[in-house]
Amino acid sequence: MDIETIKQKYKNVIAKPLEINQFFSVLLPLITVDEELHILFEVRSKSVHQPGEVSFPGGSVEADETYKEAAIRETQEEIGIARHQIEIIGELDYITNVSNFILYPYVGILHDDAINLIINKEEVEEIFTVPLRYFLENEPEEYHLTYKTDLENGFPFYKIPNGENYQWRKIGYPVLFYHYKGYMIWGMTAKITRSFVNRLRDSSSQFSHDEK
Repeated sequence: MDIETIKQKYKNVIAKPLEINQFFSVLLPLITVDEELHILFEVRSKSVHQPGEVSFPGGSVEADETYKEAAIRETQEEIGIARHQIEIIGELDYITNVSNFILYPYVGILHDDAINLIINKEEVEEIFTVPLRYFLENEPEEYHLTYKTDLENGFPFYKIPNGENYQWRKIGYPVLFYHYKGYMIWGMTAKITRSFVNRLRDSSSQFSHDEK
């Protein structure tokens, strides 16, 4: 192996996260209800993974498909809206975690009335909307989850400094809950929602400051 070979190997390489083997994308959909902006949510059907949970339209990214294309396709498939009625506004902060997956959320506008949407009952039990104002005025409950290191039998402690006394890093993250009219919005869906809303608050604060 020589340096020129190494240069060729790394020519035009785009870095990617190590050990990520699942790729997902979702859409945080904004929709107008009674002349007020709402966020649309789904309740997952009983026949899919994590049944009964509140989520955004989305799913796995298919081969040769971008994250944005996946978010749009999944939204079309799940709530029966036409492509031209989905306007993507931008990307939200993405999520990675210890389950070796990455999730890219987008925010977009649905140019349709919620009552006209035809949901795919195989994947979606129902849809509901929450006024954006609710999230701007209410913080979620926040709890913290911590994982303990669980090593398989026969782990070679003798190969690392301090052996069985090695100080493994704690793995943890916040778990959020929004309560709205009998619906529980939690987990990654709540985390994406709060990230979106916090950006709106920051923008509003900056705008107010610039106006002074």
